[in-house]
Parts: sequence; C-alpha cells; structure tokens
Amino acid sequence: MEKKQPQKGGKAKGEVAVKPFVGGSKRDLLLEMERDAKAHWAAIEKEEGKGIFDVDAPTEGDQPKFMVTFPYPYMNGRLHLGHTFTISKAEFAAGYHALKGHRSLFPFAFHCTGMPIRSCADKLRREIDTYGNPPQFPAQVDTPAEQKPAAKTVVDPTKAVKGKKAKVVAKTGVAKHQWQIMEEMDVASAEIANFADPQHWIQYFPPHCQSDLRDMGVRVDWRRSFITTDTNPFYDSFVRWQFETLKDMGKIKFGKRYTIYSPKDGGPCADHDRHSSSEGIQPQDYTLIKLEVVAPFPEKLKSLEGKKVYLVPATLRPETMYGQTNCFVLPTGTYGAYEINDSDVFICGAQSALNLSFQGYSKEWGKPSCLLEVTGQDLIGLPLHAPLATYPVVYTLPMKTILTTKATGVVTSVPSDAPDDYVALMDLKTDAKLREKFHVKEEWVMPFEVVPIIDIPGFGSTAAVKVCQERGIKDQHDKLKLEEAKKEVYLKGFNDGVLLVGDHKGEKVSVAKDVIRQELIDRGLAIPYSEPADPVTSRSGDTCVCALCDQWYIEYGEDEWKAATEKVVESMELYSPEVRAQFEATLGWLREWACSRSYGLGTQLPWDTQYLVDSLSDSTIYMAFYTIAHLLQGPENVYGQKPGPSGIKPEQMTRHVWDYIFDRTPEPPKDTEIPREVLDKMRREFTYWYPVNLRVSGKDLVPNHLTFFIYNHVAFWPTDKCPQGIRANGHLLLNSKKMSKADGNFITLRAAMDLYSVTAMRFTLADAGDSVSDANFSNTTAETAVLRLVTQYDFIKEMLEGLANLTDDEPSTFEELAFLSAINRSIVETDTFYKQMKFHEALRTGFFELQNARDSYRTAAMKMNKQVILKFIRTQLILLTPVCPHYCEYIWTKLWLKYADPEGKEVKTITRASWPEAGAIDEDLLRKTAYLDANLHDWRLSAQALLSKKGNIKQLTLFVATDWPDWQKKALVALQGLYRKETNDFPEDYKKQIAALFPNVERPGGKSAPPPFLGKMFSILESVADKTAAEGVSAMSVDIPFQEYDFLAANLDRIKRSLPAGIEEIILVRADEPGGNEAKKAAAIPLKPAFQFGADPVKKK
Repeated sequence: MEKKQPQKGGKAKGEVAVKPFVGGSKRDLLLEMERDAKAHWAAIEKEEGKGIFDVDAPTEGDQPKFMVTFPYPYMNGRLHLGHTFTISKAEFAAGYHALKGHRSLFPFAFHCTGMPIRSCADKLRREIDTYGNPPQFPAQVDTPAEQKPAAKTVVDPTKAVKGKKAKVVAKTGVAKHQWQIMEEMDVASAEIANFADPQHWIQYFPPHCQSDLRDMGVRVDWRRSFITTDTNPFYDSFVRWQFETLKDMGKIKFGKRYTIYSPKDGGPCADHDRHSSSEGIQPQDYTLIKLEVVAPFPEKLKSLEGKKVYLVPATLRPETMYGQTNCFVLPTGTYGAYEINDSDVFICGAQSALNLSFQGYSKEWGKPSCLLEVTGQDLIGLPLHAPLATYPVVYTLPMKTILTTKATGVVTSVPSDAPDDYVALMDLKTDAKLREKFHVKEEWVMPFEVVPIIDIPGFGSTAAVKVCQERGIKDQHDKLKLEEAKKEVYLKGFNDGVLLVGDHKGEKVSVAKDVIRQELIDRGLAIPYSEPADPVTSRSGDTCVCALCDQWYIEYGEDEWKAATEKVVESMELYSPEVRAQFEATLGWLREWACSRSYGLGTQLPWDTQYLVDSLSDSTIYMAFYTIAHLLQGPENVYGQKPGPSGIKPEQMTRHVWDYIFDRTPEPPKDTEIPREVLDKMRREFTYWYPVNLRVSGKDLVPNHLTFFIYNHVAFWPTDKCPQGIRANGHLLLNSKKMSKADGNFITLRAAMDLYSVTAMRFTLADAGDSVSDANFSNTTAETAVLRLVTQYDFIKEMLEGLANLTDDEPSTFEELAFLSAINRSIVETDTFYKQMKFHEALRTGFFELQNARDSYRTAAMKMNKQVILKFIRTQLILLTPVCPHYCEYIWTKLWLKYADPEGKEVKTITRASWPEAGAIDEDLLRKTAYLDANLHDWRLSAQALLSKKGNIKQLTLFVATDWPDWQKKALVALQGLYRKETNDFPEDYKKQIAALFPNVERPGGKSAPPPFLGKMFSILESVADKTAAEGVSAMSVDIPFQEYDFLAANLDRIKRSLPAGIEEIILVRADEPGGNEAKKAAAIPLKPAFQFGADPVKKK
C-alpha cells in the first residue's frame, strides 16, 4: 500500500483491557514464533514474486473455489477486537477451505464513504479555528449529564419491528473534543491538525489497518484492496455504473419521502452516519388529529383569537377516533403554540414542532415559529371539537405519564380500546382529590362514558375495560400491566376487530384503518406526521429529526424484486434460524431507502451531481469489484491513482465495459480501446469467483446492509451468481463485559496482538463462541492457550528430535490402534465443524480432545510408536492451522520439515498443505478407551486423596457388574421414554415419574415403604441424564458394548501404570459371584465398577 506508512506496535491510550493478562516468557516464545513465521512467508513472497495468499482464477477448468468477504471497515480509526472477532470468522473459513484444496480468496477493502470522516474533520477544523493549534480548551468540570426520563419506544403493534437495536445508553460527563479523541488514537500531536482535511483520514488509517491485519496473518490477497469514494477513480466509475444501471432498471426513483435527517449536517442521516446506539432506527408514521379549540379562548390563548387553534395528538390508531371522550396533556409540561400557516396554529411539544417544520408544516422550512408558550395546566379544561367523536365537545384533562418529547405530548383519549386512556379517565372520575389538584371540573369528566366502537371476539365492544378489570390494573402506575394490556388489545383489535360505528360499520379494522386515515386527511381533519421511532444522534453530535425530503431512493420492497430476493434468501445457508427469521422480518417491512445525501464523502450521483451516493448504497455489490481490482489497480495501489497491470485507464471503464466484464452482456463493446484478451481475463476472474460463497458480518447489519447486499445482487445477476451464504455473529464481550472506551474495557487489534500474542488472540477468538448471541473474549482462555500451546510445542519438539527413540513397527497394539482411531475421528469431526463455521467446536475436537487422546496414549503406551506420533503431529498442525497459522508454520518449518521430511516431499509452507485423510475409525476401541480413561481418572483422584491421609496403599480391588439388575434396566428404559429430543433433556419431574413405577414394599410390622434401591436409582438416573446432555441418547442404552471384566483383565498393567506409585496389585471381582464385599458389589453398575483400596498392615516398632 502506498501513501501513509504506519508506525508499528503503538497502542492507543486507554485501549488495553482493565483485567491484567499473565503471559510471561511463554507468551514471548509465541511472539518469537510469529516473527519467524512472518519472515518465512516474506521469503516465499520474495522468491515467488507475489503475496503468499495471492490467488487468481485458473485460465481454464473449474478447480473448486471459495470466496469469502467481510464488510469493509470504516476508516475513521484503528481496528478493535470487535472488528477482529467478525474478521476471524472469515479468516478461519478461508484457511480451512485452502487446506481442503480450494482456491481460497479473502479480499479486503477500506470504507470511507459517508458523513463520519467529513464531520470529524469539520469538527476538528472548528476547534482549531476557535481554540488555536494546538488548541487551548477552556477548563471543564465533569458533571453528571442531565438525567431525563427515557422516551418509551412507540411501536405500532400491527407493523413489523424495523431493525431497532435495544440500546439505551445513559452517559455522564462532558463530550470530548475531536483533538482529544485523536490523541487517544495515538496520533502524534504535530500531525493532528492535518486531520482537518478529510483526505488525510483516507491516507492515514488504511495503511494502519492493513499493517495490523498483515501482522495478524490474515489470508488476504492485498492486490485486490481499494478505498471507496471518488478518490479512487476506478471504484468511483464502478459505483456510477451500478447506479446508472439501477436507475435504468426503474429501481431508483425521486420524490418526497420521510427520512431521518440531521439539521446540522443538512442531509439524511443513514445508519453509518449515526452513533452506534442510533443504528437501525426508522421513521415512525403517525396521524395527527386536529382537535379544534372552541371559542371563546381562555386568557392564556387570547392572543391567538382570529386563528384556528388545534391541539394535535399523534395516534397510531385513527380508526378509533369515533370513541374519543377527552384529550390528555401533561400538567407540568411545556407546550408551544406554533404557526403552521397564515390561519392555523398547532399546540404541541417543541420536538414535534421541529419535526413538523421539516415536513412542510411551518412558514419557513426547518424553522418552527412559536407564537407563545403555555404549560399543560394552562390547557386543562379547554373545550375541543374532536373529529368523528360521538360527543360534540370534549375537554382537555391531565395525564401524569405523558412525555412531551415523544410524539406531540398531546394524547387523544379512547377509553374503549386504549387501556392507558381508560385507567387515566377512571382515576379522574373516582378521585376527587386528583380533580381538585389539577382544577378539573366534574362536568369535564363525569358525563363522558366509554363509547363502544369496535367488537373484538373474546373481548367484547369495550376491550380496554375488560382487559384492565381482568388484569387487576388499579391506576396509571401499573405500567407493566398496562403495557401488556395495550399490546394485547391493539393487536387483537387490528387482526380481529370489526367496526360498530361510522361509515365503515361492519368492516374489519385491518381493512378500514388506512381508509379512515386517508379520509380524515382528505377532509382536513388530520395530517400525516412522522418522527424517529427513538432518539437518533448523528456522528456530528446532532439530534436528528424526521424530514420530508426530495430525494433519490431505491425502491426496495417492490413486489417482483422482493419476491425474487425472498427466493434467494430461502436457498441461502444462513447457519442460524434466528438470522433467517431476522431476514424474513426485514424483507417484510423494508421499503424505499434514501440513497442520496448532500454532505460527506463518496461518489456523485451521475445524473444529479448535487447529491452523493450514501454509504449503505455504494456497498452492496462491491464484492464483484474485488474480482477484477487486482487487474485494474494492482498491488500497492488502493487509491487507484496509477495504471494497474491491465494498463486500463479509469475513463475507459464505460458502462458497456462493466457490463461485459460482469457477464451481463455476451459481447464486449465495439468502441472500446481495451484489448479483447484483457477484457476476457477480467471476465474470467468474475465468472470464476462469483458467486460469493460466504459473507460474514455482525448480526446488526441484517436489517440494512446484508439485506441490501442480497437485493442488489438479485437485481444485477441471475440466481446462480447470487450470494450462497451469510454467517452473522453477535457482539464480542471482553472478559464478560461490554467493550467500552468510557469504562476502560476496550482494546484495539494492535494492542491485543502485543498483549496476548497473535496466536493466543486468534485461539481465544475461535473459542469465544459460535452462536449469534454475544461471544466472550476471556483473558483466562488466552492464558490457557499460551500454556497449552507452548506445552504442546515442547512435546512435539521432544518427539521429533527423538524419533530414533521411538518404535518403528506397524501400529498393532490396543493403545496404538485406539489413538489412531481418535486421530481419525478428530479429522472427520473437525472437518465438519469448520464446514459449519463452528470454530469453538472445531477447537474442541481438533485440539482439546486430540490433546486428551495424546495424553491417554502417552500414559498407556510402554513405548510410543513413531508412525503413530508422526500421524498425530502432522494432523494436529494442519487441523490447527486455520486458527493458529504462525504457530503451526513455525513448528512445520523448524521441526517437521527438518526431522520428519528428510526427502523434501512436503510443501514449504503449511498454509498450502492438504487436509489430512482420515483412516478407519474403530468405535469399539474408542468406547473402550473412553471407558478406561474415565474410570482411571476417578481411581487416581481417590488414590491421591487416600495417600494424602494414610500414606500407604498397596492394592486396588475392582468390583465389575456383568449386567443391569432388573430395577436398573426398568428405570433406564423408562428414562429413554421421557427423553425430549428437541431440547435434549428430560421433564423436571422425571425422577418422580420413574419412581412411581416402583410400588412400596412391605416392611416388618405390616408397614410399607419405598424400595431400598430408590436412592441409588436416583443417583444413577442423575448421572445418566447428565451424560445424555453431553453425549446424546446413546448414554441411556442398557446394552453393554463389550465384556467389561475381560477388558479390564487384559489391561491390568496399564491400570497399574496409570495409578500412583506403590500400588502393587489389582484384583478383579465379578459382582454376581457369591461372597466378598456385598455392599461394594451392589454398588457396581455396568461400565462403572465399584472400587476399594487396601493397604498392608502398618508394622509397629
């Protein structure tokens, strides 16, 4: 990469996890291995004249391929461990598929489009202009931020949830200056001022990102890297082609649409332009009902006489306006009388007035005009004409739970179908002191009864009344019960309700709702209104509104396009039912998406250059650009500022050229100067690598980027070129806590590599978790990784340097054949887990369990076998290579090639090795080994405990059961019948159910009691149930898979070697033979011998 060269090894201040990490000399050894492995790879690159992970399409043939991509990270800072967790999923998959013989491509690029870089640069420039260079900021005292009640999310229960994140962040203290943020990124003070130029960000961070990832050892073909925005003329041309094509297809249209908008930045604020807590929030549509104030006006409103004055409650349920009995305001709230036009005045909260001004409801767009301010108390008792209401006049009353920052701060009351309204109205009817407190007259409340307007099966015609009474809701303070009641009534009312009144009497609510809304608007009795469903803050620090803007938008949700996209999603591998459900929900609600903005960085819309393409719209099919970027740009040219290997100039990349390269037309354009062989080579790259086999991403991108990604591929290519799989993951916790710079629990990729070593970091990322739930990066796991890996290195080194000391016979003993079967099983199971993207499980079978099998063999074997040990070492190295490539490369080149490959038949880098072939797996040997290892573990622990007390053990007696007693067999068969396959568990009362099968027995004196074996039976059932949870249904089998007594008899020497020194004799006793220790024999069960240690008498002196 050209341009800015990074400084290696720097850690940003405050970016190391607060929990200390213990690494020491063993960690340092891993760091040394990593340096050596990188030097080895560099030597290969120098020898071959290309990157070690560079890969091209074959000139002919169809060699298996694998292409994996990751959403290019935003270049406004260094990569952190959260980025790295998701990147690791792609990295491990790419490494695995390379070992499986695929041409494995993992390209990587750098995202610079959008507002964040521009807004940060502008903020820095303002600070320099205001406070100097370097700036001298005024002293500030950190004080807790004002704590305001959080506005409750208002959700229309009849609509799908629009990808809203459940993030509510309460922050304290003052905001940091941009200069201070740059210092925390470890940017030298002398260089910070340069970042006032947005282009400097683009020059500075991509090289750092690339350097960090190179040191991490990711399998990236860096020739294919690029940056976005018009700084790169090739990518700029690509995006212009994409958008001109979409427009010609009729996918892009122009018109007024509600959009989240930043007044400060002067343009739409899409997800990538917001703080993370605001991502996924969409506009929430309401209907504003115009409740006209009846003259004469009270003193507080006298100055408004001559105008039409309205209280304007926002509602999600316009069809219920027939049941209005009153209007509610917050008595202590501040309201304004806002001039909408020459004749109309709306009384509402300030935030809604600001939103309205951006939707055409003010004299000047974006500037609300407040004629006067009043309190909610000033409005109580106002008589109102309510559209569609049965009562000719209703009154304004107090409600204590209203938030003036949500919707308009005015609530129209429909107590028949709104539990909140019913309870609030009943409070005023029944509580004279409450009326007195807020100066409410009885005539404003008492005459107004609930009006039945909708019949709901099972709920009647006054659903809110019924639900509140049934749930025992007493007053407005029963918030949880009210919330549950509201959801139930709203959803049932929409789906099953039938109108009892009005022009649409007899119609279902689901049919009439939108019709009634439009009729109210057409008659001038209501207006449409929208606001952000939750507060949205832009990256520039602005509180966003919902604006009705002229904008270019992509028509996602169009019926034919949506159906085709749904079909592709249906066929994709998504690895998780939860992710599939999230995609299906998103496809259900996603509609028009604003794709243009006026502020930021990016590509200009080709046909309307006053606008830029937004950052979520120029990032949908760039995976296709990866396939040919190395030919257009070439290595060390991410900015595309010089000709690449193809010799093509950016201006030669016309729409027809792009269409031919990307297999959208059969013939190249006749007027191009680009040679046909060059065009065909690029076309071959695209047709070979496409479709994308896998895209990895955080699950938070499903409601936007990932769905756009699929939609756009469907628009451009047939199904066989559409993505095949998406692997979405959750967020990464650091030591079981959310990563947070403010809390000091945060670490960059660079700092993590320095702290843990690349090897331990990668190992811990693989172990962190495979589900879509949040994963956990644990210091404890990293420490374990360091110890286990170094211990394994010592073992491998000892074995390879001492091969002459091992036997070289054909493996034939029980221990040798059992270990080979364990190795072969590890190969098969680990292969499956890598393929399924279950890296935690791949580590379990491909490292931990393989290590256990090695330890078992090492303990059991009189002398280890060279062929078996070599098979283990080679298998272990290759199975671990996707996760720990530096570690495995070091052992491969320094030890394996030197001692195990004297003839030089192996590849010179383990990253090009082939997945090991699995031989025969003898399940009988594995069962016997597992049986012996488990029992030996128990016997050793017991012996060690006794030795610490008695100090003298000479004998071990094993009592071996030859069959299950009838009662045990009956209990296990019953347990099998209670097993729940779908949840891999048993009912909570499984022991009680099984105990009922065994009636009481008669005792002396004519009394009955439970059978004496019941306690032991419960113990056995608990043990088997636990084993079933880990191993599956086979753990409940009553079949005895081998002759246990004979097997133990054949392995007495091994048992003796595995126990503490001094135990000289092992005695076997059949549990069904008469005589001896009856209690011990009774305790024995198949595959679990009872045991007893004995000692020689201690001689007296």
